[in-house]
Amino acid sequence: MNAMMRAAVYHALDDIRLEDRPVPEIGPGEVLLKTLACGLCGGETMAWYKKAQPKVLGHEPVGEVVKVGEGVTDYKPGDRLFVNHHVGRVNSHWSLRGHFTRDPFYSSMKLDPGGVCEYYRVTAQHLAMDAHKLPDSISNEAATTIEPWSCVLSGLKVCNIQPGDTVAVVGAGFMGQGFVHLAPLFGAGKVVSLDFSEWRLEKARFFGATHTINPKTADAVAEMRALNNGRLADTVIVIAPFPSAWEQAMALVEPGGCLHLGAPLPPGTDWVQDGHKAYFDQITVTSRYSSDHRDTYSYIRLLEAGRIRAEDAISHRFGIEDSAEAFRMLVEAEKSLKIVVYPHGIPGKEAA
Repeated sequence: MNAMMRAAVYHALDDIRLEDRPVPEIGPGEVLLKTLACGLCGGETMAWYKKAQPKVLGHEPVGEVVKVGEGVTDYKPGDRLFVNHHVGRVNSHWSLRGHFTRDPFYSSMKLDPGGVCEYYRVTAQHLAMDAHKLPDSISNEAATTIEPWSCVLSGLKVCNIQPGDTVAVVGAGFMGQGFVHLAPLFGAGKVVSLDFSEWRLEKARFFGATHTINPKTADAVAEMRALNNGRLADTVIVIAPFPSAWEQAMALVEPGGCLHLGAPLPPGTDWVQDGHKAYFDQITVTSRYSSDHRDTYSYIRLLEAGRIRAEDAISHRFGIEDSAEAFRMLVEAEKSLKIVVYPHGIPGKEAA
């Protein structure tokens, strides 16, 4: 193995560079993984969310063990693993109350140096909390959906969906498609997808939406009542990170229902509600940052059981040398869903 490797490094939204970085050194209890594939996340396009630059892109990799540190007995070279980029700890105030991802320790744990690079290191804590050997039935491409759609599953757990409920999803990008696709597993009856893009709405129908609404061409509230026996949705999930989308989502919730905030607004953004209406409508507002080890485990089991069409969500594939183009497509967010980068070459094509 060479001492240096290629990595796609974020310097700014329009400045993604392919750089040479040292292959990470591992210590006792750690493993080194060869990156087989890594998905790109829409959160990486939120400049305010990136707290430090430059930064190696990607946190959705699947890898193959190439080296194990002293004391590692559960894994060996050749094992194919998914390891969550953030992992929690068991014994803290937040974790003991079920909020693993809000423990400050959680966000401090990261893959070294990231996902869109040829090799990455995972710590002993990663291996102890959220590492999984993958069966042959889960492909590398399907595995790139484990981290993001585990976040979807985590959100659905707190949406209070009752069997037969009407669920609306505002925003039909990759994460919105995940909520549409997984909502029936939690008991949803009608699943309504809302987006300005007819291309994305067509994809939503493929992933299980029973109805679609384009708020650009129709009154979303009126359309919702028309398709739902005069009622609004029992649960509304908003993925689009814009105040106008949050307002649209709130307007679509039936009294006694649930509004789930599936993506954040930028820091300092006001979101003001009518206090009188908030009291009498009895709408529960939920949110869920990221996913924990329990969500990962649940998602992998569903994936292995064939309940999730993960590979169908992969829309584009790039070699690491084309990472800048892959990121440009992610930022444009037009006719794309999950974009996957292959640091060692796209399967079926000659490696660069």
